[in-house]
Amino acid sequence: MIAGFDEREGFAAFLLRLRGKGAVPKPLIAAFEATPRPAFISGQFHSIAWTDRMLPIECGEAMEGADLQAAVITALNIEPGHRVLEIGTGSGFTAAVMARLAARVVTVDRYKTLIELAKQRFEALGITNAFARHADGSNGLVNEGPFDRIIVWAAFDALPRFLLDQLSSGGSVIAPIGPEEGEQVLAKLIKVGSRFEREDIGTVRFQPILPGVAAII
Repeated sequence: MIAGFDEREGFAAFLLRLRGKGAVPKPLIAAFEATPRPAFISGQFHSIAWTDRMLPIECGEAMEGADLQAAVITALNIEPGHRVLEIGTGSGFTAAVMARLAARVVTVDRYKTLIELAKQRFEALGITNAFARHADGSNGLVNEGPFDRIIVWAAFDALPRFLLDQLSSGGSVIAPIGPEEGEQVLAKLIKVGSRFEREDIGTVRFQPILPGVAAII
């Protein structure tokens, strides 16, 4: 729950920014409020936890700004019965938020350290329907689908059509698409029969998706 003064103030400012961009679903606000963002980052960044700044985390990675995370989770339109796949666990924060909206969240990352920390954070918060896996997510998670929603926090250089095979009918995937250098388009793909409909949400700058898992960390 929202605890310290700085965090309450930061969270209030975050909500104001979200509402300034349009209507915010009440379940989403409740999910964010119930997930203490500072618990997912180093203490030196607690005062700016709810800003839209990218924040450093372990393994040389970074956590996306709160506003972008909220925009993506809003666009996913997660419903209570949904199964969600997240590729790129990072700190575990977005998986924790989505777990409060969905039936089940499976999150994968190539870094074992990030997976172990995410598991510890889920357990500390009493989240029992989010499952962190140390795995190569560059091809999705073939044996665990179908999923109703898929979110990818790394960029593909071309449309990831193979992820549509892991979606349920009417399901959707959000992924950055574009070159390694420069901006990428954040695209939402909705599965309609054997094809998909595409809606571009905005532009982002993400690291390219990497195959395999990290050998040591």
